[in-house]
Amino acid sequence: MAGTTKQTINHWAAGAEFAGTSGRFGDVTDPATGAVTAQVTYASVEDADQIVGAAAKAFPGWRDTSLTKRVQVLFRFRELLNERRDEVAAIITAEHGKVLSDAAGEVNRGQEVVEFACGIPHLLKGGFTENASTGVDVHSVRQPLGVVGIISPFNFPIMVPLWFTPIAIAAGNAVVLKPSEKDPGAALWMAKLWQEAGLPDGIFNVLNGDKVAVDALLGHDQVKSISFVGSTPIAKYVYETATAKGKRVQALGGAKNHMLVLPDADLDLAADQAVNAGYGSAGERCMAISAVVAVGGIGDELVDKIKERTEKLRTGDGRRGADMGPLVTQQARERVTGYIDAGQQAGATLVVDGRDVTPDADGSGFFVGPTLFDHVSPDMAIYTDEIFGPVLSIVRVESYQDAVELINKNPYGNGTAIFTNDGGAARRFQNEIEVGMIGINVPIPVPMAYYSFGGWKSSLFGDTHAHGVEGVHFFTRGKVITSRWLDPSHGGINLGFPQNA
Repeated sequence: MAGTTKQTINHWAAGAEFAGTSGRFGDVTDPATGAVTAQVTYASVEDADQIVGAAAKAFPGWRDTSLTKRVQVLFRFRELLNERRDEVAAIITAEHGKVLSDAAGEVNRGQEVVEFACGIPHLLKGGFTENASTGVDVHSVRQPLGVVGIISPFNFPIMVPLWFTPIAIAAGNAVVLKPSEKDPGAALWMAKLWQEAGLPDGIFNVLNGDKVAVDALLGHDQVKSISFVGSTPIAKYVYETATAKGKRVQALGGAKNHMLVLPDADLDLAADQAVNAGYGSAGERCMAISAVVAVGGIGDELVDKIKERTEKLRTGDGRRGADMGPLVTQQARERVTGYIDAGQQAGATLVVDGRDVTPDADGSGFFVGPTLFDHVSPDMAIYTDEIFGPVLSIVRVESYQDAVELINKNPYGNGTAIFTNDGGAARRFQNEIEVGMIGINVPIPVPMAYYSFGGWKSSLFGDTHAHGVEGVHFFTRGKVITSRWLDPSHGGINLGFPQNA
């Protein structure tokens, strides 16, 4: 409302909100209505120094805290997240636009990594060899890095931070999270939840802002690693800039995910899953299916089935029970509608046009309805580019081999899926396809937290994937100790039952 004082979303440092000194702010918008609902503080270089400094100061105490006590904080955070998930889901819907059920699902997938991190003692165990040489023992340990930086995207404001943060904290690091300036509310909410769970001040910090904040993290001498998720051009920039400063980096980039449908597939199942995976979260997922590859003569039937389902979807405010919400900003809406224009001009068949959708929403939200193209060729921009919107393209090929060659030629290698009832074809596909995550009759093959998430080719910069064992190794360094003791040592007498502390 006019004249209403808007909420200010500040940084979080050393256990308290921090307004910063830059005097710069950005608008936070409700995508369903177009209304500006808050302003977020943008950091200066000096603000970044202060926040990183708070993390560096807190790190030694947390590093030396027993593993038992660290994991107790993780368990408490897990319980609080379970109790309060509806709160953060509402924040996500209000700032990002995805429907409430999708926001709740995002929280659940992030929680899986929290639960994985609760079991980190097993993964931090070292090895031990007695008498490797006469009287000489050798053992290995894994130790935390120090201050670690996490730069997360707008499309998953709670799940992506939870891919990295619980593991980094459980391993003994101090975290500085730079959330997207488009929807930063979930990060500040999470900071307060960590504090309530008993995490010492300074171990989880939030640095808000734009490129100034990003570059400050990438170049800061006290930041030892960078975890990033976002578009491929920015992932490459993050990787090159941070590695030049000697940091270890895991930078997850963009995608162009294919769904291959063979003639023997259940076409009703394939159509259902193409719609779910193509239009969920308005297509703003790095694992969204954006290209359905129809093999042989099934194209017409498959397109008809997808069209029928697409036209039944309800677009609107995510708090009103719609199937699909808005895009995150007006700029995103203009970008997506521009690709729809380009697809028509290039000669693709526009089967369902989402540009003139009438959403169930108040105000002027950033809506594009589900859009379906047929007869898309690999030279069209709607195929080559990551649109990041609710645009699904049907590409027709003659054979399985043509489909594999098409997918393997793509510069991205994040996720892909095959729909078939032929086990031999599926097994061959999983062996031959050059993509990091593969689904067999599963359209969005995001692995469980105890496996690692990440793609191939231009979808990943750096050698380490997110969460799972690779995530634990990323946030720790190995050390090997060789020792010899000439005399045994003796402790005092204590008949009490031994306890962890």
